[in-house]
Amino acid sequence: MPELPEVETTRAGLAPHVEGRRVTDVVVRERRLRWPVPAALSRELPGQIIQRIWRRGKYLLLSTPIGSVIIHLGMSGSLRIVAAGSPVQPHEHVDLVLDHDRALRLRDPRRFGCVLWTRRDPLRHRLLAGLGPEPLGEAFDGAYLAARAAGRRQAIKGLIMDSRVVVGVGNIYATEALFRAGIHPARAAGRISAARLERLARCIRDVLASAIEAGGTTLRDFVDGNGRPGYFSQQLDVYGRTGQPCPACGTTLKSGEIGQRTSVWCPRCQR
Repeated sequence: MPELPEVETTRAGLAPHVEGRRVTDVVVRERRLRWPVPAALSRELPGQIIQRIWRRGKYLLLSTPIGSVIIHLGMSGSLRIVAAGSPVQPHEHVDLVLDHDRALRLRDPRRFGCVLWTRRDPLRHRLLAGLGPEPLGEAFDGAYLAARAAGRRQAIKGLIMDSRVVVGVGNIYATEALFRAGIHPARAAGRISAARLERLARCIRDVLASAIEAGGTTLRDFVDGNGRPGYFSQQLDVYGRTGQPCPACGTTLKSGEIGQRTSVWCPRCQR
């Protein structure tokens, strides 16, 4: 699934191609995504100028004078800039045709993504209203994380992957941040000291920032808005390395399910 760094990489790649452009047409070839593509999108978006493309958590938002497009890439979706009217490949469900003979095209093989339209403040939309702070923003730090962890028996990995606590910390980046912080992913959140949670908050920020700089992580088929893969997978310390030696101490890395997600950790470095 594209996580925060992949979505941010996509946003940055698309911005020069879509900001300031007028939408001339909306082509919907498959309306049945995770939620149906609303008919109002095709009726109201053409003629509008995309003022800004921005991100909230794993959602991309395209702002216009009268409303916003809300896009989620689901499990395996991607957005590309293509020539308007170019041949359609399998699973390419929606085109936003722009005024410079280009189109923003959504490919979503599993159809778990979405393309929605709202004329209200998008941050009040039901999908975004309950989201926690951005991990790279000022509202997220060790003190905030300690306050949310206080008294909780929930595994720390589950806590930091909860989008109501903090957005965009998916399985890959939670695994890597916990390794860097020296915290076992199954440890109860409420039993971790404030100092260690401060370190974890810093590690979350560092891992995400490094992944964005590397263009995201390509494990299956992620590409950015220009069709380029991400390279952070080359910097992963533990994710996907079960049975291999820990890069810090050489101990064999272990794995197991925590909160129904595969976790990898070093039994010596993480406690």
